[in-house]
Amino acid sequence: MLGLYKISQDVNNNYDTYSDAIVAAESHDEAQMIHPSGEKWDNEWWTKDETFSCWAKRLDQVKVELIGIAANHITKGVICASFHAG
Repeated sequence: MLGLYKISQDVNNNYDTYSDAIVAAESHDEAQMIHPSGEKWDNEWWTKDETFSCWAKRLDQVKVELIGIAANHITKGVICASFHAG
């Protein structure tokens, strides 16, 4: 059964950035790895010395909060996301 998680970051608050999203994932750690754009990122990407201009720069900057349990028909990934266009 998948959990529903709110993921958020507050280190990158300029325009054209994501502030948070609701995602369906099997665990806290898996939810933390999901990018709000819906792109697939693996753990290797987060260990590189790079930045991602529209989201947190490091995995430990992504806050995760379990908010519920997903219905059976919900699949893993982004449910909705908040993008602040400039």
